[in-house]
Amino acid sequence: MAKKKQSAGKSTLLKRSLLIIGCLAAGALVYVSYRVFGPNTRAFGDNKYFYIHTGSTYNDVVDGLQQQGIIRNAGSFNWLAKELGYPSKVKAGRYKITHGMSNFDIVKMLRSGKQSPVTLVINKLRTKEDFVHKVSTNLEADSTTLRAMLKDQVYLRQFGLDTNTVMCAVVPNTYEFYWNTSADAAFRKLEKAMDNFWTDERKAKAKALGLTPIQVTILASIVEEETNKNDEKPLVSSVYLNRYRKGMRLQADPTVKFALQDFGLKRIREGHTQFDSPYNTYRYEGLPPGPICTPSEKSITAVLNTPETDYLYFCARADFSGYHAFAATYAEHLENARKYQAELNKRGY
Repeated sequence: MAKKKQSAGKSTLLKRSLLIIGCLAAGALVYVSYRVFGPNTRAFGDNKYFYIHTGSTYNDVVDGLQQQGIIRNAGSFNWLAKELGYPSKVKAGRYKITHGMSNFDIVKMLRSGKQSPVTLVINKLRTKEDFVHKVSTNLEADSTTLRAMLKDQVYLRQFGLDTNTVMCAVVPNTYEFYWNTSADAAFRKLEKAMDNFWTDERKAKAKALGLTPIQVTILASIVEEETNKNDEKPLVSSVYLNRYRKGMRLQADPTVKFALQDFGLKRIREGHTQFDSPYNTYRYEGLPPGPICTPSEKSITAVLNTPETDYLYFCARADFSGYHAFAATYAEHLENARKYQAELNKRGY
């Protein structure tokens, strides 16, 4: 009887021990599972973007995740990252961290290099420095490298460009880049987009006008700066194209602003027109050596579809509608200008 009680006691003890071991194992499993799959982000909005610079080490990544308030527990992240071999597979880029992501989610994404692309919207840019600023503030591309590339005649020659025409490669549009794109890769992508833009049909239209695609872009840049009324851009283009064909100076006010690098000038005066620069079309015949801005597709299309007119002059309309009054003779132009000047004086400008 005593032996039976002793045996039953051992059995109960064994069951309790197994139960405790089972509970501990389950608890350990839950703990490990939580460290791997449980949320490990701090309280922030829907998402954050984490940037890993080219050449960064694993320690740089962990430090960055902590300093930017992205991960809550660096220890659990570090443990899993090492288990999955991430320290030797750090990849530069821009990564979208969503609130509630687990260590596994974050490590898997960073390890795979699956980054979120940057949407780069390029509108009108007037100078190469504007372009450098636009690219370098949105991408990792080094501004110093990019600036040097735009001044490198040897580099640009491979694209059929030079330091004056280089901005012809930048067609306003919406582009997608990986954040860690280099300066060279970024420029090549834009130049490739420019090549694709100039279809055989567009090239044929340019040739029919007696212009190259580069010359069309330069003329379109002047049209772009002269008016924001798309429906009158073809007429503005006709004035300059007529002047160009006749060997007249274009005398385009926006080229003076570009030459002076003073884009806030409201009225161009005689002193301004005497500034010596190949971009000043009051002093030099023909087109300027490069574009004075990155013209929109609508401005380029306007030039390619320039109508036949006898217009040689235009000035702002006296109704301040933003449109222009066009003239074939200088006498007619003077009358239009007189009306506009009178209205300016009347309004106290």
